Amino acid sequence: MEQQQTSSKISTRFRKRKPPVYDVIIHNDDYTTMDFVVMILETIFNKNRDEAMQLMLHVHENGEAVVGTYIYDVAQSKADKATSMARAEGFPLQLTVNQKI
Repeated sequence: MEQQQTSSKISTRFRKRKPPVYDVIIHNDDYTTMDFVVMILETIFNKNRDEAMQLMLHVHENGEAVVGTYIYDVAQSKADKATSMARAEGFPLQLTVNQKI
């Protein structure tokens, strides 16, 4: 007696949603040195020297700049680390995390 094999395919579609991303924004102040801002941009936000200098000047001239775009946990972690390093050096550097639209 022959056995019949039946196969049924179940097709399920999943839409992969990209997680929301957040901009880390660095704000200008009158006390944090330009050299410190460049160091933060290089060490925490992985900018090369030229990018870091350009961003620092943009912040100085315009009051703020987006220094990176990440998923929330990464964005908040980088902002917290930069703020912590600034406080350890006595600087009032401020960074904010805003959802990118």
